[in-house]
Amino acid sequence: MVKSLKSTKILVIIGGGEFADLIRKYDDEIEFSNDINHETAIDSMDIMAKLLNDKIDFTKIVYTIEEAKKTSNDGFIPILIISKLLKENDPLKHSWEVTSDSIAAYIANLLKTKLLISTNVKGIYTRNPSHQDAIFIDEINAKNLLTFDESSIDLMLPKLLLRFGIDCFVVNGNYPMRVLSIINSDRNHNFQYTLIKGGD
Repeated sequence: MVKSLKSTKILVIIGGGEFADLIRKYDDEIEFSNDINHETAIDSMDIMAKLLNDKIDFTKIVYTIEEAKKTSNDGFIPILIISKLLKENDPLKHSWEVTSDSIAAYIANLLKTKLLISTNVKGIYTRNPSHQDAIFIDEINAKNLLTFDESSIDLMLPKLLLRFGIDCFVVNGNYPMRVLSIINSDRNHNFQYTLIKGGD
């Protein structure tokens, strides 16, 4: 997907993918401490960031917000290695309620920029979209999301959106042009996504 976003002013924060899923699986079986789960899941994000950067010639690995801004101004898409920043500040709860979604919200608040979460479904549903009675939601207040037991975003994200007063777009990243359309604030689109309202 990132290859389709060349020349856009974005900062990429990538999830831990199957590496993080394996840690969660082992935690279910063995029960590690919350601190170790949190740290190793973040390490998984770093690994995925480095692997992604290796495959694209117009991205660069960055470790700080300042470095990300400079890299973007130089015409490259920065991919953030998140562990350094999180270990220095430790701003988020050590829990499986926190994933790359919440981490991206934290960074978006620092940058005062648009938050877009790319996932493998078109947005938020009333329940897991694998259920036949799941209903798609095109816009929802973050307060209402607090009552959901499951969705395509992590459980901490709505709380952070309300705390920071920011909105979040959730879109299917399997269709890069949808992501690009939201980045460019293009209102002439014919696809579905979810806007989570956290601001006034």
